[in-house]
Amino acid sequence: MRLPRIFRTTPFRLTLLFLALFASAALAFLAYIYVATAGEATRRTDQEIVREMRSLTGAYDRAGVDAVNQSLIERAASERPFLYLLLGTDGKRISGSIETSPVDKFDGSPTWTSFAITDQNARGQTFKRPARGLQERLKGGEVLFVGADVGEDEAYVLKVVRALWGAGGLVVVLGLSGGVLVSRNVSRSMAGLAGVLEAVNNGDLGARAPVRGTRDEFDELAQGLNEMLDRLERSMAGHKHAGDAIAHDLRSPLTRLRARLEAAYIDVEAGKGDPTKALVQALEDTDGVLKTFNAVLSIARLQAAGTAPDPTVFDPGELTADISELYEPLCEDKNIDFAAELTKGLQVRANREFLAQALANLLDNAVKYTPAGGAIMLRVRRRSSGEVEFSITDTGPGVPEADRARVIERFVRLENSRNTSGAGLGLSLVAAVAEAHGGRLELDEGPGKVGESGPGLRVALILPRAA
Repeated sequence: MRLPRIFRTTPFRLTLLFLALFASAALAFLAYIYVATAGEATRRTDQEIVREMRSLTGAYDRAGVDAVNQSLIERAASERPFLYLLLGTDGKRISGSIETSPVDKFDGSPTWTSFAITDQNARGQTFKRPARGLQERLKGGEVLFVGADVGEDEAYVLKVVRALWGAGGLVVVLGLSGGVLVSRNVSRSMAGLAGVLEAVNNGDLGARAPVRGTRDEFDELAQGLNEMLDRLERSMAGHKHAGDAIAHDLRSPLTRLRARLEAAYIDVEAGKGDPTKALVQALEDTDGVLKTFNAVLSIARLQAAGTAPDPTVFDPGELTADISELYEPLCEDKNIDFAAELTKGLQVRANREFLAQALANLLDNAVKYTPAGGAIMLRVRRRSSGEVEFSITDTGPGVPEADRARVIERFVRLENSRNTSGAGLGLSLVAAVAEAHGGRLELDEGPGKVGESGPGLRVALILPRAA
């Protein structure tokens, strides 16, 4: 027969294990209590019997057997809790509170014995009570026995043992009840988590584990699971959006590519047109498609890794100087004033390839959107917080404040950039690089309106200080 689920849970099994360990320890403790209590009662009774024996033998040494006999008669008539028997040298009873000696084989040496005495209760019923005694031979050959009733002591010990057994049984019952209660609560919490996992497996990415607000390990587990599901949901939504956006944004260049190839083919068949020019244009369109795919793959690689791969510590000023040398001639060709302020001696821990690609994307955007006669400023500096900031400021049209949070999303292009080439992945890649390095991307207004252009844009890539 299969046990109920609650009895098969790990918390209940752990409860049984600890309960078994506790019961074993309690049993050993009970045995120690019984032995210690019973032994103490026996030792105390023996000490009292020995003191009584010494008192009587002292009287014998002072005044002989008659003094002992007289003392026994007086003590037996009193309420002293002792049993006495005095035997003559011939073994016959002289006096005492018992008729015969409980010692079967007496060789003359002091002998201890345990025996039972018969008594009657108030209703006349006969019962036996345990007793213990010491028998010795006196100097003149007489035999003296002194005993004591130990029934009350044993009854007390039995009461203590019964109380301890009762307490142990109560602890076992309470332990089992607590185990069932804990197992039920744990099972309820785990059932909620299992339900969430089952819902997610069935495709419901919006399922979330309940957080009870107790701040225990189950709340921590639920919060961690919810955060993981949030990231998974965002990632899946991002992949879906990326797929839709790729299909949308690549449709036009792929359609143009096919149309140009088809037109070139028709012209070649008709013996007119320039096939070389058509092929060059097709190659340019193909390069644009490949560039879009490469950007998407770079973003996916960073987001999948969570952190930048193969980071090294280097001087960002040297990297930025190399990049500025590449873009300075491009700005001159477009009649854009380019300047760089690079702080030397800084240290960042980053992936050099990804950081260079991010800076190149920012400069590409600045050159693309800054009109002739404008200016671009590239800066690398250390903030007061110790962070390293890469900033690029241009005098182009800028980005409205309401669109700055949205423009770093993948495949998002504002209306003023629809007529320029690109897929809307430049700032997305920069944001992914910043996040992978534990940094951030900030967009602010540029220097303001300058002639017919402006207000410009200032983009800052901020990385933490090198550890």
